[in-house]
Amino acid sequence: MIDSFEVRRLSGALGAEVSGVNLAELDESSSREVKKLLAEHLILFFPDQALSNEQQLSLGEHFGRSEAHPHLENPSLEETRIFELAASQGGIADEWHSDLSFLPEPALFSIFQMMKCPEVGGDTLWSNLQLAFEELSPPMRDLCQGLTALHNAEPHRRPEAMYVHPVVRMDPETGRKSLFVNEHFTRRIVEMSSEESRLLLDYLRGWIASPRFCLRYGWSEGTVALWDNRFTQHFVVNDFEGERVIQRVTVMGDQPMGVGPPKWPPYRRRGRASDTSRHDDLLKKYLRSQSERGEA
Repeated sequence: MIDSFEVRRLSGALGAEVSGVNLAELDESSSREVKKLLAEHLILFFPDQALSNEQQLSLGEHFGRSEAHPHLENPSLEETRIFELAASQGGIADEWHSDLSFLPEPALFSIFQMMKCPEVGGDTLWSNLQLAFEELSPPMRDLCQGLTALHNAEPHRRPEAMYVHPVVRMDPETGRKSLFVNEHFTRRIVEMSSEESRLLLDYLRGWIASPRFCLRYGWSEGTVALWDNRFTQHFVVNDFEGERVIQRVTVMGDQPMGVGPPKWPPYRRRGRASDTSRHDDLLKKYLRSQSERGEA
């Protein structure tokens, strides 16, 4: 079946455009072939699909369990299992992120359909987090593998929704490793002071956005994108005028698996309190909640 697909690579790092498949008629055999392509390229684009809501939800069922957005409401679409992002309502994700990384089990796959796009601009960039990890120096890779990071939903005005994940996660099937921190949801490194955490996260965020790890895609209406949310991040270029509407089906995943347990305990500030103590408040709140949950 895969021989009937026409696959065109879009960059050296990740991404391919696929033609010769009608996603509305995807069966189990062809969905397996799509999964193979997804494992190879991490993100796939299918132009000229124009799926109905029911067809997009049905497509998601081939890949797992889909859920409504945990915090945000749609501007106009009533079907909550499809998340609608309209630029006129603030739906411009112009910070690097992996979808829903603040959840214990973040998104596995994301399925976007471009409903309305500007004539110029509004492209999306993706980064290959496996490649970004593998091209770090050995000492930096070793350091990152021993750390965890606190993610929360502060951008959704829900800072209490938070979870700690490994800075480096492993593919449970292949063992391949990837970075798992992002600009939008990652607040700090758990085992480091706030100052050290800021320095390391700033470096990793800039490293992930290096052009050699990235793909930039220009949309057309009716295009469907399917990507692995575990090993990629994305970013919308906010350089356009007019409306831009995307509908997303989110296929939920599993809990990120690290290389091993953290090498160090959570950072605990020593000495007296001061103005800068506030930088540790979120981490202390999370650790306290985990302790109370363990005693329940």
